[in-house]
Amino acid sequence: MGVGVNEHTPSEIQPSNQTTLKRHPERGHFDRALINSILDEAIVSHVGITANDGSAVVIPTLHVRRGDELLLHGSAASRLLRSAQASQICVTITIVDGLVLAQTAFHHSLNYRSVVIFGTPKKVTDLQEADAALNYFVDGLIPGRMADMRPNTEKEIRATTVLSLPISEASAKVRTGPPSHDPNEETSETWTGVIPITTRYGHPKTSNHSNSHLLPDYASNYERPTP
Repeated sequence: MGVGVNEHTPSEIQPSNQTTLKRHPERGHFDRALINSILDEAIVSHVGITANDGSAVVIPTLHVRRGDELLLHGSAASRLLRSAQASQICVTITIVDGLVLAQTAFHHSLNYRSVVIFGTPKKVTDLQEADAALNYFVDGLIPGRMADMRPNTEKEIRATTVLSLPISEASAKVRTGPPSHDPNEETSETWTGVIPITTRYGHPKTSNHSNSHLLPDYASNYERPTP
């Protein structure tokens, strides 16, 4: 879970040509607190890059927010991370909140919260900083987990690439509420409304190789931020 931003960080992110919404601009938001809340609740992000051969690639990955930066990590051999370094990437995060069923198929929609971030990530090269970032990453996804872990070895740290992406060119897009209604549309008996969608965590399943069969608090009471 991300920590707060620097006290000198503006509460609003300045819009850019890339982050200014062209379609449904009324759904666009540049409030940093809202953007952070979406980043903290979501687990998976999709990273768009231009590979070394010029092809476009979008790859799903995990992320964690740390202050006003987004942390991404993976194998040092990862094509995504190697291509992403020193080049602009686009990161998209989406949380789906409901199916919106209108009177006509054309007006069907989705309730959602999303964030798009543009920027050039920086590789964390210092071993101590990379180690701290990896530890923060684990605790960001499962708060309290690192206290049960042995320290990372130097070999493990060197085998993992950590990228830091500033959350400085970003915007949120949010749709909430019922379906739109066209007063000129002929009334029918078709049901309209919203079918909510939520993500929940189930009961933990202990591994056959676990050295302990006592569930830690972070597993038995696992929670993430909710809207």
